Amino acid sequence: MNNKTRLAALLLGGSLIFSYAPFQQVWLVLPVLVGLLWLTRHASPSGAWRIGYYFGLGWFSAGLSWIYVSIDQFGGLPVPASVGVLAALFLYLSLFPALALYLWKFTERWLGSAAIAMLPLTWLIAESLRGWLFTGFPWLELGYTQTDSWLGNYAPWLGGSGITTVLWAIAICLVMWAQRRQKRFGLMAFVLLIVPFALPWLSPIHNTGEQARVLLVQGNIEQSIKWNPDQHWQSLMTYLDLSRPHYDSHDIIVWPESAVTMPEPYTDDVLTNIHNALVATDTTLITGIIDYQNREYFNTMIVLGQDAPHNIIEPYAHGHTNRYQKHQLLPIGEFVPFEDLLRPLAPLFDLPMSSFSRGDYQQANLRANGFQLAGAICYEIAFPEQVRDNVQTSTDYILTVSNDTWFGASHGPAQHMQIARMRALELGRPLLRATNNGISAVVDPFGNELGRAPQFTATALSTKVNVVTGQTLYHKIGSLGAWLFAGFIALIGVLLRLASYFPNFGVVKRKQNQ
Repeated sequence: MNNKTRLAALLLGGSLIFSYAPFQQVWLVLPVLVGLLWLTRHASPSGAWRIGYYFGLGWFSAGLSWIYVSIDQFGGLPVPASVGVLAALFLYLSLFPALALYLWKFTERWLGSAAIAMLPLTWLIAESLRGWLFTGFPWLELGYTQTDSWLGNYAPWLGGSGITTVLWAIAICLVMWAQRRQKRFGLMAFVLLIVPFALPWLSPIHNTGEQARVLLVQGNIEQSIKWNPDQHWQSLMTYLDLSRPHYDSHDIIVWPESAVTMPEPYTDDVLTNIHNALVATDTTLITGIIDYQNREYFNTMIVLGQDAPHNIIEPYAHGHTNRYQKHQLLPIGEFVPFEDLLRPLAPLFDLPMSSFSRGDYQQANLRANGFQLAGAICYEIAFPEQVRDNVQTSTDYILTVSNDTWFGASHGPAQHMQIARMRALELGRPLLRATNNGISAVVDPFGNELGRAPQFTATALSTKVNVVTGQTLYHKIGSLGAWLFAGFIALIGVLLRLASYFPNFGVVKRKQNQ
């Protein structure tokens, strides 16, 4: 592989950054995928691996460059060491697109040119590994680029991973059409592009006529002082001052991840007073907090105030069941692998609250004033199967709280918001997202924002949110739809190859019948 090919693969991968939020150039993905296919068309398996690796290096280096903000400001490492840590992450993540292209080309020894039909399946295999290995890092899946395009209408049926498969199928059809000048490939690409326009008409999601008045509170507390013990009471007062004027007029009030920085049970008396005030005004507050139980810390959401429409089912007390404990922890930020080795090396590996324990994978919905909310804290919203497994048919809203203050004015928070919107699209439920300094927003079950609070501002966002009924296909079968679609495309490739081995099979059979 020459330097021009390496550079082309690197630039193709790097250009994908513009297809994600906040740049929103959704059209760019297909030309990039077509370009990657064209670049790899004559490569050997080892050559395809290298092309995929350079493509991944450009893709993740540009797309995840925002991580440097947190490492530089809070990691306590020299600049060369910070760059080295990021480089190690990018080099690791680049293995997965390299694997996908390698597996495609490896199957050419049996399938010949028809092996290109295996690529959606090999890509899905590689991306599934990326989302699982070493607790997983599924950020920047290609499907997220289409959250705001008509192709996003596939999400309730096939999920974000299914959109990725559709993108690859369209790109393959376009390349085959250009190479073979056969109209059937152009027609297949056209059909895949047109079908999603009709899908909203088939949506099983319908309004019930019920709605909740929701307030999302954004405190805008600086990360550099957030965990300072002298800041605990001041931060709590910031959130209370933004919330109390709205107690009487709202059903649900949401504070972001770890808005209460003094852990339970050391704040039980204060939380009980807040609970009583909420009950008196017939409203509910859900807040992020650190829970300390049995010598273990949990990143938690708790419910205070009115948990049912009329009578209190379970008054607040430390350890009450109306809470959600984070399961999918962020490496380094919330747990440190090989911590005995890594913690002494640098402040990066000894950040505040980086020794959390995991909550259960599946947990009961939060009860808030008669509404049911499926919880996800920060990074968890990027794990579609976990969110799906916690959304029940009785779930009214998806609730995610976060603290993206670590990443400043970078494009990271915009990507995070885009990921959260995809969960609303997939599962057909409105989504509430409260963060410390943005992006806080309310999203309808079709992925559209109903309201957004300005970033880097202490404010409260008030929105009426409908309750819906119905269950999307993705909610019923999860990523199985994407696997079946990718498998179907692969099967077509196998059948085309078999047809090339027996070109006269149909003719011979007809003659025998005569």
